[in-house]
Amino acid sequence: MQWKRITAVAATVMLTVAACGSPSSNNNTGGSNTGDAGTAQEKATDPSVKGPAPEIEGAKKGGTITVLSDVTPDTFDPTNIYYTDGNQIGKLIYRALTQYKLDEKTGKPILVPDLAEDLGTKSADGLTWTFKLKQGIKYMDGTEVKAEDYAYAIKRSFAHDLYDAGPTYQLQFFKDGDKYKGPYAAGGDNYAGVETPDNSTLVIKLAKKFDDLPFYAAFPMFTPIPKAKDTKKNYEQKPMTTGPYQVESLTPGSQLVLSKNPNWDPNTDPVRYQYPDKFDFKFAQDTIKVQRQVLASSGPDANALNYSNLDVSLYPEVKDQSQIIKGGSPCTITWPLDTRKIPFEIRQLIAKAYPFDSWRKVAGLDPQSAIPASTILPPAVPGHEKYELPGLVGKGKGAEDEAVAAEVKAKLKELGKENFELSWYYSNDDKIATQVNQLRTQVFQKAGFKVKAIGVPKAKIRTLTGDQNAPVNVGKTPAGWCSDWPSGTSWFPVLFKSDAIALGNSIGQLQDKALDAEIDRIAAMDPNQQLKEWSKVDRTVLEKHLPLVPLYYAASAFPVGKNIGHAINDVTQGMPEFTSLYLKQP
Repeated sequence: MQWKRITAVAATVMLTVAACGSPSSNNNTGGSNTGDAGTAQEKATDPSVKGPAPEIEGAKKGGTITVLSDVTPDTFDPTNIYYTDGNQIGKLIYRALTQYKLDEKTGKPILVPDLAEDLGTKSADGLTWTFKLKQGIKYMDGTEVKAEDYAYAIKRSFAHDLYDAGPTYQLQFFKDGDKYKGPYAAGGDNYAGVETPDNSTLVIKLAKKFDDLPFYAAFPMFTPIPKAKDTKKNYEQKPMTTGPYQVESLTPGSQLVLSKNPNWDPNTDPVRYQYPDKFDFKFAQDTIKVQRQVLASSGPDANALNYSNLDVSLYPEVKDQSQIIKGGSPCTITWPLDTRKIPFEIRQLIAKAYPFDSWRKVAGLDPQSAIPASTILPPAVPGHEKYELPGLVGKGKGAEDEAVAAEVKAKLKELGKENFELSWYYSNDDKIATQVNQLRTQVFQKAGFKVKAIGVPKAKIRTLTGDQNAPVNVGKTPAGWCSDWPSGTSWFPVLFKSDAIALGNSIGQLQDKALDAEIDRIAAMDPNQQLKEWSKVDRTVLEKHLPLVPLYYAASAFPVGKNIGHAINDVTQGMPEFTSLYLKQP
Protein backbone atom coordinates (compact mmCIF):
# COMPACT_ATOMS: atom_id res chain seq x y z
CA MET A 1 0.00 0.00 0.00
CA GLN A 2 1.29 3.43 -0.82
CA TRP A 3 2.40 5.63 2.01
CA LYS A 4 0.40 8.75 2.70
CA ARG A 5 3.05 11.39 2.01
CA ILE A 6 4.78 10.22 -1.01
CA THR A 7 0.84 4.09 1.14
CA ALA A 8 -2.44 -1.01 2.26
CA VAL A 9 -2.92 -2.27 5.16
CA ALA A 10 -0.33 -4.05 7.25
CA ALA A 11 -1.40 -6.81 9.53
CA THR A 12 -0.61 -10.48 9.30
CA VAL A 13 0.54 -13.33 7.15
CA MET A 14 -0.60 -16.88 7.76
CA LEU A 15 -2.12 -15.92 11.12
CA THR A 16 1.00 -14.10 12.36
CA VAL A 17 1.80 -10.49 13.07
CA ALA A 18 4.89 -8.55 13.98
CA ALA A 19 4.73 -7.66 17.65
CA CYS A 20 4.44 -3.99 18.57
CA GLY A 21 4.53 -2.06 21.83
CA SER A 22 1.48 -1.37 23.94
CA PRO A 23 -0.69 1.71 23.56
CA SER A 24 -1.13 3.86 26.61
CA SER A 25 -3.99 6.12 27.54
CA ASN A 26 -1.42 8.43 29.09
CA ASN A 27 1.06 8.92 26.25
CA ASN A 28 -1.07 8.24 23.19
CA THR A 29 1.31 5.62 21.83
CA GLY A 30 0.35 2.61 19.81
CA GLY A 31 3.27 0.38 18.96
CA SER A 32 7.03 0.62 19.11
CA ASN A 33 8.88 2.96 16.80
CA THR A 34 12.30 1.39 17.35
CA GLY A 35 12.24 -0.64 14.16
CA ASP A 36 12.56 -4.09 15.80
CA ALA A 37 8.88 -5.02 15.63
CA GLY A 38 9.51 -8.10 13.52
CA THR A 39 11.25 -10.08 16.27
CA ALA A 40 8.12 -11.84 17.52
CA GLN A 41 4.96 -13.25 16.00
CA GLU A 42 1.56 -14.07 17.45
CA LYS A 43 -1.75 -15.46 16.29
CA ALA A 44 -3.66 -12.51 14.89
CA THR A 45 -7.06 -13.63 13.72
CA ASP A 46 -10.26 -14.17 15.64
CA PRO A 47 -13.27 -15.29 13.58
CA SER A 48 -15.48 -15.34 16.69
CA VAL A 49 -15.46 -11.57 17.36
CA LYS A 50 -18.93 -10.01 17.14
CA GLY A 51 -20.34 -6.51 17.39
CA PRO A 52 -20.79 -4.16 19.04
CA ALA A 53 -17.27 -2.97 19.84
CA PRO A 54 -16.84 -2.50 23.62
CA GLU A 55 -17.41 1.11 24.63
CA ILE A 56 -14.26 3.13 25.24
CA GLU A 57 -14.03 4.25 28.86
CA GLY A 58 -14.84 7.92 29.25
CA ALA A 59 -15.83 8.41 25.61
CA LYS A 60 -18.44 11.07 24.88
CA LYS A 61 -20.67 11.70 21.90
CA GLY A 62 -21.01 14.90 19.90
CA GLY A 63 -19.02 17.66 18.28
CA THR A 64 -16.84 17.86 15.18
CA ILE A 65 -13.28 16.61 14.84
CA THR A 66 -11.25 18.56 12.30
CA VAL A 67 -8.38 16.93 10.46
CA LEU A 68 -5.95 19.52 9.10
CA SER A 69 -3.95 17.65 6.48
CA ASP A 70 -0.99 18.95 4.53
CA VAL A 71 -1.40 16.06 2.06
CA THR A 72 -4.33 15.46 -0.27
CA PRO A 73 -5.86 12.02 -0.89
CA ASP A 74 -6.39 11.56 -4.61
CA THR A 75 -9.58 9.51 -4.29
CA PHE A 76 -12.29 8.35 -1.90
CA ASP A 77 -13.75 5.81 -4.31
CA PRO A 78 -13.53 2.49 -2.42
CA THR A 79 -12.30 0.64 -5.52
CA ASN A 80 -9.47 3.11 -6.05
CA ILE A 81 -8.23 3.68 -2.49
CA TYR A 82 -4.66 2.46 -1.97
CA TYR A 83 -2.90 5.10 0.13
CA THR A 84 -2.75 4.65 3.89
CA ASP A 85 -4.67 7.86 4.61
CA GLY A 86 -7.40 6.96 2.12
CA ASN A 87 -7.74 3.57 3.81
CA GLN A 88 -7.96 5.05 7.28
CA ILE A 89 -10.54 7.65 6.23
CA GLY A 90 -12.35 4.98 4.25
CA LYS A 91 -12.71 2.91 7.41
CA LEU A 92 -15.11 5.59 8.71
CA ILE A 93 -17.48 5.24 5.77
CA TYR A 94 -16.92 1.79 4.23
CA ARG A 95 -17.19 -1.64 5.80
CA ALA A 96 -15.55 -4.61 4.09
CA LEU A 97 -15.72 -8.39 4.42
CA THR A 98 -13.06 -8.36 7.15
CA GLN A 99 -11.35 -5.70 9.21
CA TYR A 100 -8.56 -5.16 11.73
CA LYS A 101 -9.39 -4.65 15.37
CA LEU A 102 -6.69 -3.16 17.60
CA ASP A 103 -6.34 -4.92 20.91
CA GLU A 104 -7.09 -2.30 23.56
CA LYS A 105 -4.29 -3.53 25.87
CA THR A 106 -1.51 -4.38 23.42
CA GLY A 107 -2.32 -2.32 20.33
CA LYS A 108 -1.80 -5.42 18.17
CA PRO A 109 -4.08 -5.85 15.14
CA ILE A 110 -6.43 -8.82 15.01
CA LEU A 111 -8.23 -9.75 11.81
CA VAL A 112 -11.95 -10.17 12.51
CA PRO A 113 -15.14 -10.56 10.46
CA ASP A 114 -16.74 -7.25 9.47
CA LEU A 115 -19.59 -7.59 6.97
CA ALA A 116 -18.85 -11.29 6.67
CA GLU A 117 -19.88 -13.71 9.41
CA ASP A 118 -16.52 -15.42 9.24
CA LEU A 119 -13.01 -15.11 7.81
CA GLY A 120 -13.78 -17.28 4.82
CA THR A 121 -13.58 -21.02 4.22
CA LYS A 122 -10.97 -22.37 1.82
CA SER A 123 -11.54 -25.37 -0.44
CA ALA A 124 -9.21 -28.38 -0.33
CA ASP A 125 -7.32 -27.23 -3.42
CA GLY A 126 -7.07 -23.66 -2.11
CA LEU A 127 -8.73 -22.19 -5.21
CA THR A 128 -12.20 -21.42 -3.83
CA TRP A 129 -13.08 -19.24 -0.85
CA THR A 130 -16.59 -19.01 0.60
CA PHE A 131 -17.67 -16.15 2.86
CA LYS A 132 -20.95 -16.18 4.81
CA LEU A 133 -22.47 -12.69 4.83
CA LYS A 134 -24.20 -10.84 7.66
CA GLN A 135 -27.87 -10.22 7.05
CA GLY A 136 -29.86 -7.05 7.64
CA ILE A 137 -26.99 -4.69 6.81
CA LYS A 138 -28.22 -1.39 5.37
CA TYR A 139 -26.74 1.47 3.39
CA MET A 140 -27.04 5.00 4.72
CA ASP A 141 -30.30 5.52 2.77
CA GLY A 142 -31.94 2.53 4.49
CA THR A 143 -31.83 0.15 1.53
CA GLU A 144 -30.62 -3.36 2.28
CA VAL A 145 -27.24 -4.68 1.23
CA LYS A 146 -27.45 -7.72 -1.05
CA ALA A 147 -24.94 -10.44 -1.80
CA GLU A 148 -24.85 -9.33 -5.43
CA ASP A 149 -23.54 -5.93 -4.27
CA TYR A 150 -20.34 -7.56 -3.00
CA ALA A 151 -19.96 -9.44 -6.26
CA TYR A 152 -20.49 -6.24 -8.23
CA ALA A 153 -17.83 -4.40 -6.19
CA ILE A 154 -15.32 -7.14 -6.98
CA LYS A 155 -16.22 -7.02 -10.67
CA ARG A 156 -15.84 -3.24 -10.61
CA SER A 157 -12.24 -3.54 -9.39
CA PHE A 158 -11.27 -5.14 -12.71
CA ALA A 159 -12.08 -1.92 -14.60
CA HIS A 160 -8.48 -0.91 -14.12
CA ASP A 161 -8.66 1.63 -16.91
CA LEU A 162 -10.95 3.72 -14.68
CA TYR A 163 -9.73 2.68 -11.24
CA ASP A 164 -6.01 2.62 -11.92
CA ALA A 165 -4.85 3.61 -8.43
CA GLY A 166 -6.44 0.76 -6.46
CA PRO A 167 -5.00 -2.57 -5.29
CA THR A 168 -4.40 -5.19 -7.97
CA TYR A 169 -4.05 -8.60 -6.31
CA GLN A 170 -7.35 -9.63 -7.88
CA LEU A 171 -5.83 -9.14 -11.34
CA GLN A 172 -3.01 -11.49 -10.42
CA PHE A 173 -4.76 -14.13 -8.30
CA PHE A 174 -8.50 -14.23 -9.13
CA LYS A 175 -9.86 -16.51 -11.82
CA ASP A 176 -9.56 -14.92 -15.28
CA GLY A 177 -8.05 -11.85 -13.62
CA ASP A 178 -5.77 -11.36 -16.60
CA LYS A 179 -8.71 -11.42 -19.03
CA TYR A 180 -11.79 -9.98 -17.35
CA LYS A 181 -12.11 -6.20 -17.85
CA GLY A 182 -14.88 -5.33 -15.43
CA PRO A 183 -18.65 -4.78 -15.53
CA TYR A 184 -18.58 -1.91 -18.04
CA ALA A 185 -16.98 -4.00 -20.80
CA ALA A 186 -18.97 -6.11 -23.24
CA GLY A 187 -20.24 -9.19 -21.41
CA GLY A 188 -19.04 -7.70 -18.14
CA ASP A 189 -22.02 -8.96 -16.16
CA ASN A 190 -20.63 -12.45 -16.51
CA TYR A 191 -17.51 -13.11 -14.46
CA ALA A 192 -16.56 -16.65 -13.45
CA GLY A 193 -14.42 -15.55 -10.53
CA VAL A 194 -17.25 -14.59 -8.19
CA GLU A 195 -20.63 -16.19 -7.39
CA THR A 196 -23.54 -15.50 -5.05
CA PRO A 197 -25.51 -18.77 -4.79
CA ASP A 198 -27.86 -17.08 -2.29
CA ASN A 199 -28.16 -13.76 -0.47
CA SER A 200 -26.00 -14.92 2.42
CA THR A 201 -23.06 -16.38 0.50
CA LEU A 202 -20.19 -14.96 -1.51
CA VAL A 203 -17.87 -17.32 -3.39
CA ILE A 204 -14.52 -16.17 -4.79
CA LYS A 205 -12.63 -18.40 -7.24
CA LEU A 206 -8.90 -18.13 -7.79
CA ALA A 207 -6.47 -18.85 -10.61
CA LYS A 208 -3.77 -19.76 -8.09
CA LYS A 209 -3.60 -20.17 -4.34
CA PHE A 210 -3.87 -16.98 -2.34
CA ASP A 211 -3.91 -17.89 1.35
CA ASP A 212 -3.78 -14.23 2.36
CA LEU A 213 -7.21 -13.52 0.83
CA PRO A 214 -8.96 -12.93 4.21
CA PHE A 215 -6.46 -10.13 4.90
CA TYR A 216 -6.89 -8.66 1.44
CA ALA A 217 -10.66 -8.67 2.04
CA ALA A 218 -10.21 -5.86 4.59
CA PHE A 219 -9.59 -3.34 1.79
CA PRO A 220 -12.37 -0.85 0.92
CA MET A 221 -12.42 -2.58 -2.47
CA PHE A 222 -14.50 -5.29 -0.77
CA THR A 223 -17.25 -2.96 0.42
CA PRO A 224 -20.64 -3.65 -1.22
CA ILE A 225 -21.67 -1.41 -4.12
CA PRO A 226 -25.15 -1.63 -5.68
CA LYS A 227 -24.89 -1.65 -9.46
CA ALA A 228 -27.79 0.79 -9.87
CA LYS A 229 -25.96 3.41 -7.78
CA ASP A 230 -22.60 3.16 -9.55
CA THR A 231 -21.81 6.51 -11.15
CA LYS A 232 -18.24 5.48 -12.03
CA LYS A 233 -15.82 8.39 -11.50
CA ASN A 234 -18.51 10.42 -9.69
CA TYR A 235 -19.28 7.64 -7.21
CA GLU A 236 -17.03 9.11 -4.51
CA GLN A 237 -19.25 12.22 -4.36
CA LYS A 238 -22.15 10.25 -2.87
CA PRO A 239 -21.05 6.66 -2.21
CA MET A 240 -23.37 4.09 -0.65
CA THR A 241 -21.81 3.85 2.78
CA THR A 242 -22.15 1.12 5.39
CA GLY A 243 -19.83 2.54 8.05
CA PRO A 244 -20.74 4.87 10.93
CA TYR A 245 -20.39 7.96 8.70
CA GLN A 246 -21.56 9.11 5.29
CA VAL A 247 -20.26 11.69 2.85
CA GLU A 248 -22.00 15.00 3.49
CA SER A 249 -19.87 16.91 0.99
CA LEU A 250 -16.68 16.48 -0.99
CA THR A 251 -14.65 19.20 -2.68
CA PRO A 252 -11.86 17.26 -4.43
CA GLY A 253 -8.41 18.38 -3.36
CA SER A 254 -9.79 20.63 -0.64
CA GLN A 255 -12.32 19.27 1.84
CA LEU A 256 -14.32 16.21 2.89
CA VAL A 257 -17.11 16.46 5.46
CA LEU A 258 -18.56 13.30 7.02
CA SER A 259 -21.75 13.14 9.07
CA LYS A 260 -23.39 10.30 10.96
CA ASN A 261 -24.89 7.42 9.01
CA PRO A 262 -28.34 6.93 10.62
CA ASN A 263 -28.55 3.33 9.39
CA TRP A 264 -25.21 2.08 10.71
CA ASP A 265 -25.88 -0.73 13.19
CA PRO A 266 -23.20 -0.91 15.90
CA ASN A 267 -24.48 -4.33 16.95
CA THR A 268 -23.10 -5.79 13.71
CA ASP A 269 -19.80 -3.89 13.81
CA PRO A 270 -16.99 -5.25 16.02
CA VAL A 271 -14.53 -2.47 15.17
CA ARG A 272 -16.03 1.01 14.76
CA TYR A 273 -17.62 3.71 16.89
CA GLN A 274 -19.74 6.78 16.16
CA TYR A 275 -18.73 9.30 18.80
CA PRO A 276 -18.29 12.64 16.95
CA ASP A 277 -21.23 14.09 15.03
CA LYS A 278 -18.95 15.00 12.15
CA PHE A 279 -15.44 14.75 10.74
CA ASP A 280 -14.18 17.75 8.77
CA PHE A 281 -11.10 16.94 6.68
CA LYS A 282 -9.29 19.96 5.25
CA PHE A 283 -6.54 19.13 2.77
CA ALA A 284 -3.54 20.85 1.14
CA GLN A 285 -2.77 22.81 4.31
CA ASP A 286 0.59 24.33 5.22
CA THR A 287 2.39 21.68 7.30
CA ILE A 288 4.20 23.85 9.83
CA LYS A 289 1.26 26.20 10.24
CA VAL A 290 -1.37 23.55 11.01
CA GLN A 291 0.94 21.48 13.20
CA ARG A 292 1.67 24.59 15.26
CA GLN A 293 -2.09 25.27 15.48
CA VAL A 294 -2.76 21.76 16.73
CA LEU A 295 0.00 21.96 19.35
CA ALA A 296 -1.29 25.33 20.59
CA SER A 297 -4.85 23.93 20.73
CA SER A 298 -6.39 27.38 20.94
CA GLY A 299 -10.17 27.43 20.52
CA PRO A 300 -11.40 25.04 17.81
CA ASP A 301 -7.84 23.79 17.16
CA ALA A 302 -8.12 21.77 20.38
CA ASN A 303 -10.51 19.58 18.37
CA ALA A 304 -8.07 19.14 15.49
CA LEU A 305 -5.24 16.82 14.49
CA ASN A 306 -2.72 16.45 11.69
CA TYR A 307 -1.63 13.02 10.44
CA SER A 308 1.83 13.86 9.12
CA ASN A 309 4.80 13.34 11.41
CA LEU A 310 5.63 16.41 13.47
CA ASP A 311 8.26 18.54 11.81
CA VAL A 312 11.47 18.28 13.78
CA SER A 313 11.68 22.09 14.11
CA LEU A 314 8.49 22.07 16.21
CA TYR A 315 9.62 19.64 18.91
CA PRO A 316 10.80 22.49 21.17
CA GLU A 317 7.19 23.77 21.15
CA VAL A 318 5.77 20.50 22.46
CA LYS A 319 4.76 21.16 26.05
CA ASP A 320 2.58 18.09 26.49
CA GLN A 321 3.92 14.80 25.11
CA SER A 322 0.40 13.33 25.18
CA GLN A 323 -0.28 15.53 22.14
CA ILE A 324 2.08 13.41 19.99
CA ILE A 325 0.70 10.08 18.78
CA LYS A 326 3.64 7.71 18.47
CA GLY A 327 3.86 4.19 17.19
CA GLY A 328 5.01 1.68 14.64
CA SER A 329 4.57 1.73 10.89
CA PRO A 330 5.65 -1.11 8.55
CA CYS A 331 6.72 1.24 5.77
CA THR A 332 9.85 2.00 3.78
CA ILE A 333 10.19 5.37 2.04
CA THR A 334 12.28 5.47 -1.15
CA TRP A 335 13.33 7.64 -4.10
CA PRO A 336 12.27 5.67 -7.21
CA LEU A 337 14.41 5.69 -10.37
CA ASP A 338 12.82 4.77 -13.70
CA THR A 339 15.01 1.89 -14.87
CA ARG A 340 13.67 2.22 -18.42
CA LYS A 341 15.06 5.74 -18.72
CA ILE A 342 18.12 5.75 -16.47
CA PRO A 343 20.98 3.28 -17.13
CA PHE A 344 22.16 1.13 -14.21
CA GLU A 345 25.54 2.89 -13.95
CA ILE A 346 23.78 6.25 -13.74
CA ARG A 347 21.42 4.94 -11.07
CA GLN A 348 24.47 3.97 -9.01
CA LEU A 349 25.82 7.50 -9.35
CA ILE A 350 22.48 9.01 -8.32
CA ALA A 351 22.56 6.93 -5.13
CA LYS A 352 26.17 7.94 -4.49
CA ALA A 353 25.33 11.64 -4.89
CA TYR A 354 22.14 11.65 -2.76
CA PRO A 355 22.49 14.16 0.15
CA PHE A 356 20.86 12.01 2.84
CA ASP A 357 21.92 14.04 5.87
CA SER A 358 20.99 17.49 4.55
CA TRP A 359 17.83 16.17 2.94
CA ARG A 360 16.70 14.78 6.30
CA LYS A 361 17.16 18.18 7.94
CA VAL A 362 15.50 20.15 5.15
CA ALA A 363 12.56 17.73 5.07
CA GLY A 364 12.06 18.26 8.81
CA LEU A 365 12.46 14.58 9.67
CA ASP A 366 12.98 13.30 13.19
CA PRO A 367 15.48 10.39 13.41
CA GLN A 368 13.10 8.52 15.73
CA SER A 369 10.31 8.47 13.16
CA ALA A 370 12.50 8.38 10.05
CA ILE A 371 15.04 5.61 10.63
CA PRO A 372 17.76 5.44 7.91
CA ALA A 373 17.03 2.50 5.59
CA SER A 374 19.41 0.13 3.84
CA THR A 375 16.89 -2.47 2.64
CA ILE A 376 13.53 -2.61 0.89
CA LEU A 377 11.63 -4.61 3.53
CA PRO A 378 11.33 -2.69 6.81
CA PRO A 379 12.27 -4.41 10.09
CA ALA A 380 8.60 -4.85 11.03
CA VAL A 381 7.97 -7.26 8.15
CA PRO A 382 8.82 -10.96 8.59
CA GLY A 383 11.54 -11.83 6.09
CA HIS A 384 13.54 -8.67 6.74
CA GLU A 385 17.27 -9.25 7.11
CA LYS A 386 19.59 -6.33 7.64
CA TYR A 387 22.35 -5.77 5.10
CA GLU A 388 24.20 -2.71 3.86
CA LEU A 389 25.45 -1.98 0.36
CA PRO A 390 28.04 0.79 -0.18
CA GLY A 391 26.31 4.16 -0.40
CA LEU A 392 22.86 2.71 0.34
CA VAL A 393 22.54 3.11 4.09
CA GLY A 394 20.15 6.07 4.25
CA LYS A 395 22.75 8.53 5.55
CA GLY A 396 25.79 10.44 4.36
CA LYS A 397 26.65 13.77 2.71
CA GLY A 398 26.52 12.52 -0.88
CA ALA A 399 27.65 15.05 -3.46
CA GLU A 400 27.68 17.82 -0.87
CA ASP A 401 31.11 16.38 -0.25
CA GLU A 402 33.42 17.97 -2.84
CA ALA A 403 35.32 14.74 -3.43
CA VAL A 404 32.12 12.76 -4.06
CA ALA A 405 30.76 15.43 -6.40
CA ALA A 406 34.02 15.41 -8.39
CA GLU A 407 34.02 11.59 -8.53
CA VAL A 408 30.42 11.44 -9.79
CA LYS A 409 31.03 14.18 -12.37
CA ALA A 410 34.15 12.42 -13.65
CA LYS A 411 32.33 9.11 -13.93
CA LEU A 412 29.49 10.74 -15.90
CA LYS A 413 32.06 12.10 -18.33
CA GLU A 414 33.75 8.71 -18.61
CA LEU A 415 30.38 7.11 -19.45
CA GLY A 416 29.65 9.79 -22.04
CA LYS A 417 26.68 10.95 -19.94
CA GLU A 418 27.70 14.48 -19.00
CA ASN A 419 24.70 16.60 -17.99
CA PHE A 420 22.45 13.54 -17.83
CA GLU A 421 18.98 14.95 -17.13
CA LEU A 422 17.10 14.03 -13.97
CA SER A 423 13.45 15.11 -13.97
CA TRP A 424 10.83 15.00 -11.26
CA TYR A 425 7.63 16.61 -9.99
CA TYR A 426 7.44 18.55 -6.74
CA SER A 427 4.69 20.50 -4.95
CA ASN A 428 5.43 24.16 -5.64
CA ASP A 429 2.80 25.34 -3.17
CA ASP A 430 4.35 23.45 -0.26
CA LYS A 431 7.23 25.11 1.62
CA ILE A 432 8.97 21.90 2.68
CA ALA A 433 8.65 20.29 -0.76
CA THR A 434 10.08 23.44 -2.33
CA GLN A 435 13.04 23.41 0.07
CA VAL A 436 13.70 19.73 -0.63
CA ASN A 437 13.54 20.42 -4.35
CA GLN A 438 16.06 23.25 -4.05
CA LEU A 439 18.48 21.02 -2.14
CA ARG A 440 18.22 18.12 -4.58
CA THR A 441 18.56 20.44 -7.55
CA GLN A 442 21.71 22.11 -6.18
CA VAL A 443 23.39 18.87 -5.14
CA PHE A 444 22.73 16.96 -8.35
CA GLN A 445 23.77 19.90 -10.51
CA LYS A 446 26.97 20.09 -8.48
CA ALA A 447 27.54 16.39 -9.26
CA GLY A 448 27.29 17.02 -13.00
CA PHE A 449 23.63 16.25 -13.68
CA LYS A 450 21.14 18.46 -15.45
CA VAL A 451 17.94 18.87 -13.44
CA LYS A 452 14.43 19.48 -14.69
CA ALA A 453 12.16 20.01 -11.69
CA ILE A 454 8.48 20.45 -12.54
CA GLY A 455 6.47 22.36 -9.94
CA VAL A 456 2.77 21.45 -9.60
CA PRO A 457 0.06 22.08 -6.97
CA LYS A 458 0.13 19.56 -4.12
CA ALA A 459 -3.51 18.69 -4.84
CA LYS A 460 -2.37 17.19 -8.16
CA ILE A 461 0.91 15.61 -7.12
CA ARG A 462 -0.42 12.09 -6.50
CA THR A 463 -2.22 11.91 -9.81
CA LEU A 464 0.79 13.12 -11.78
CA THR A 465 3.41 11.01 -10.02
CA GLY A 466 1.07 8.02 -10.15
CA ASP A 467 1.33 7.87 -13.94
CA GLN A 468 3.88 5.12 -14.64
CA ASN A 469 4.57 6.73 -18.02
CA ALA A 470 4.81 10.30 -16.78
CA PRO A 471 7.41 12.44 -18.60
CA VAL A 472 9.86 12.30 -15.66
CA ASN A 473 12.45 9.72 -14.71
CA VAL A 474 12.62 10.08 -10.92
CA GLY A 475 10.10 10.06 -8.07
CA LYS A 476 7.06 8.33 -9.57
CA THR A 477 4.75 6.68 -7.09
CA PRO A 478 4.72 4.47 -5.24
CA ALA A 479 7.63 6.24 -3.63
CA GLY A 480 6.88 4.64 -0.30
CA TRP A 481 5.30 1.30 0.52
CA CYS A 482 3.58 -0.14 3.57
CA SER A 483 2.78 -3.82 3.86
CA ASP A 484 -0.65 -4.90 2.76
CA TRP A 485 0.17 -7.62 5.29
CA PRO A 486 3.64 -8.34 6.76
CA SER A 487 5.11 -10.61 4.12
CA GLY A 488 7.37 -10.15 1.15
CA THR A 489 4.40 -11.43 -0.87
CA SER A 490 2.78 -8.02 -0.45
CA TRP A 491 5.96 -6.30 -1.65
CA PHE A 492 8.02 -7.96 -4.37
CA PRO A 493 5.32 -9.42 -6.69
CA VAL A 494 3.33 -6.16 -6.73
CA LEU A 495 6.29 -3.77 -6.91
CA PHE A 496 9.08 -5.35 -8.94
CA LYS A 497 7.58 -7.77 -11.45
CA SER A 498 7.32 -6.59 -15.04
CA ASP A 499 3.52 -6.57 -14.96
CA ALA A 500 3.54 -4.13 -12.03
CA ILE A 501 4.02 -1.31 -14.55
CA ALA A 502 0.68 -1.97 -16.23
CA LEU A 503 -0.92 -2.44 -12.81
CA GLY A 504 0.35 0.99 -11.71
CA ASN A 505 2.36 -0.29 -8.73
CA SER A 506 5.90 -0.47 -10.04
CA ILE A 507 8.74 1.08 -8.08
CA GLY A 508 11.37 1.80 -10.70
CA GLN A 509 9.50 0.26 -13.63
CA LEU A 510 11.64 -2.90 -13.62
CA GLN A 511 11.34 -5.33 -16.53
CA ASP A 512 13.44 -8.44 -15.96
CA LYS A 513 12.17 -11.93 -16.85
CA ALA A 514 14.67 -13.73 -14.62
CA LEU A 515 13.58 -11.64 -11.63
CA ASP A 516 9.92 -12.27 -12.53
CA ALA A 517 10.52 -16.03 -12.51
CA GLU A 518 12.33 -15.92 -9.16
CA ILE A 519 9.55 -13.89 -7.56
CA ASP A 520 6.92 -16.31 -8.89
CA ARG A 521 8.93 -19.28 -7.59
CA ILE A 522 9.06 -17.89 -4.07
CA ALA A 523 5.44 -16.70 -4.06
CA ALA A 524 4.32 -20.30 -4.72
CA MET A 525 6.15 -21.56 -1.61
CA ASP A 526 4.72 -22.16 1.83
CA PRO A 527 4.70 -18.79 3.66
CA ASN A 528 7.20 -20.05 6.24
CA GLN A 529 9.61 -21.08 3.49
CA GLN A 530 9.28 -17.69 1.83
CA LEU A 531 10.85 -15.71 4.66
CA LYS A 532 14.55 -16.28 3.95
CA GLU A 533 13.96 -16.28 0.21
CA TRP A 534 12.41 -12.81 0.22
CA SER A 535 15.46 -11.40 1.99
CA LYS A 536 17.61 -12.72 -0.88
CA VAL A 537 15.33 -11.05 -3.42
CA ASP A 538 15.51 -7.83 -1.40
CA ARG A 539 19.29 -7.74 -1.81
CA THR A 540 19.19 -8.82 -5.45
CA VAL A 541 16.79 -6.01 -6.37
CA LEU A 542 19.04 -3.36 -4.85
CA GLU A 543 22.40 -4.83 -5.80
CA LYS A 544 21.64 -5.98 -9.36
CA HIS A 545 18.84 -3.60 -10.43
CA LEU A 546 18.74 -0.54 -8.12
CA PRO A 547 15.23 0.72 -9.03
CA LEU A 548 15.18 2.98 -5.96
CA VAL A 549 17.25 4.70 -3.33
CA PRO A 550 16.09 3.54 0.13
CA LEU A 551 15.60 6.56 2.38
CA TYR A 552 14.06 5.54 5.70
CA TYR A 553 11.79 3.21 7.63
CA ALA A 554 8.81 5.24 8.79
CA ALA A 555 7.34 5.37 12.28
CA SER A 556 4.55 7.60 13.60
CA ALA A 557 4.63 10.88 15.52
CA PHE A 558 1.45 12.88 14.81
CA PRO A 559 0.26 16.04 16.61
CA VAL A 560 -3.22 15.97 18.16
CA GLY A 561 -5.36 18.62 19.82
CA LYS A 562 -5.81 18.61 23.59
CA ASN A 563 -9.56 17.98 23.47
CA ILE A 564 -9.34 14.78 21.42
CA GLY A 565 -9.73 11.53 23.31
CA HIS A 566 -8.47 8.01 22.54
CA ALA A 567 -5.86 9.25 20.11
CA ILE A 568 -3.81 6.16 19.30
CA ASN A 569 -1.64 4.97 16.44
CA ASP A 570 -3.06 2.32 14.12
CA VAL A 571 -0.04 0.09 13.53
CA THR A 572 -1.68 -1.46 10.47
CA GLN A 573 -1.30 1.82 8.59
CA GLY A 574 0.91 4.14 10.62
CA MET A 575 -2.03 6.53 10.95
CA PRO A 576 -4.20 7.88 13.77
CA GLU A 577 -7.03 5.41 14.40
CA PHE A 578 -9.96 7.63 13.35
CA THR A 579 -12.92 5.38 14.16
CA SER A 580 -12.39 5.45 17.95
CA LEU A 581 -11.70 9.17 18.40
CA TYR A 582 -13.97 11.34 20.53
CA LEU A 583 -14.00 14.85 21.99
CA LYS A 584 -13.40 15.10 25.73
CA GLN A 585 -15.63 18.18 25.83
CA PRO A 586 -18.03 17.99 22.83
